[in-house]
Amino acid sequence: MTRQKPMVLHAPAKINLYLDVLEKRPDGYHELISLMCCIGIHDTVRFSFENLPANDGITVVCDHPEVPSGPDNLAHRAAAAFFETTGLPPGLSIAIEKQIPVGAGLGGGSSDAAAVLTGLNRHFGSPLPENRLMTLGRRLGADVPFFISGRPAVARGIGEKLSPVVEIPDLPIVLIYPGRPVSTGTVYKKLNLALTKTKKIHTKFIFETGKYRDICKHLYNVLEPVAMELCPEIGAAKQALIAGGADGALMSGSGSSVFGIFQEARKAENACRKLSENSNWQVFHTRLRKSCRNEDRNSSAGN
Repeated sequence: MTRQKPMVLHAPAKINLYLDVLEKRPDGYHELISLMCCIGIHDTVRFSFENLPANDGITVVCDHPEVPSGPDNLAHRAAAAFFETTGLPPGLSIAIEKQIPVGAGLGGGSSDAAAVLTGLNRHFGSPLPENRLMTLGRRLGADVPFFISGRPAVARGIGEKLSPVVEIPDLPIVLIYPGRPVSTGTVYKKLNLALTKTKKIHTKFIFETGKYRDICKHLYNVLEPVAMELCPEIGAAKQALIAGGADGALMSGSGSSVFGIFQEARKAENACRKLSENSNWQVFHTRLRKSCRNEDRNSSAGN
C-alpha cells in the first residue's frame, strides 16, 4: 500500500492597515471597517491521514504551551465543521507549529482554521465551493473568511464582508511583539465609541477611490489608544519603530503587536537588527503579501 505524503500548509499572519469600529450591534458584536493584508510570518499546519486513532476521529496538537490541543483548538473545530458539512467520515491528525505570536492581533488561530478548511477541501477533491468554505469560516470566527480568500481586502460587517484589494504595495515590514498579549474582549469593552467619533481620520479617499499606494498616510487603528493603556509596551514599540526609520507604524488588530512600514529593505533590516537587542521583544523582518493562498508545501506549487 502506497504511503500518503503528509500535507503541509503555511497559515500566514495578517495585519490591519486600517481599523475603525463603527458601532456595537444588538448581538454584541461590533460593526467595523478594516483594511487587512497578510504578511510573511506563518504557522505551519501538518495534516496526516495515516496512523489515526482507532475511532478515526480528529486529533490536534500544537507546540505552543498557551494554545490548546484537542477540541478547544479552533483548527479542531474547523475540521469537525468540514466533516459535518460534507458528510465525510472524520479521520485525520493535525500538528500546528506556531510562529505567529499568540494574543498579538495577527489572526493566528483564524489562519490555522482557514488552512484546515482549505487543506481538507483540497485533499478530498473540493466537495465544497469557496462560498461554502467562507460560510463555514464565518461560523468559526470573523477573520477566517479573509484567510480563506487569500487576498488583501477591505473588511466590513464584523469582518466577514470582504472587498478584494489589488493596489497594496509590496513593502518591507518590521513587526514587534512586545512580549505581552492583550485580551481582545477587554479592549473592545473599554472602547468608548462616543469619544472616538471625534477623532476619526478622513476615509473617503482611501476607501472610495481604492488608492492604497501611500498607505502610510492612512494608517489608523481606533483600538490602539485603549490597548496602550492596558499594555504600555505597545507605545514603546511604536516609538522605537519610528525612531528606527519606519515611514509609519501601527498596532495590528486589538494588539499587542506593532508593525512598521519601510520604503527600503536595507532600512528595515537595520531596524530589525537594532530592535532585536531588546530581549523582551520578538522582532520579525517580513513583507506585505499580495497573495496568501494556502499551497501544499510538499507540492511543486509550494517550493
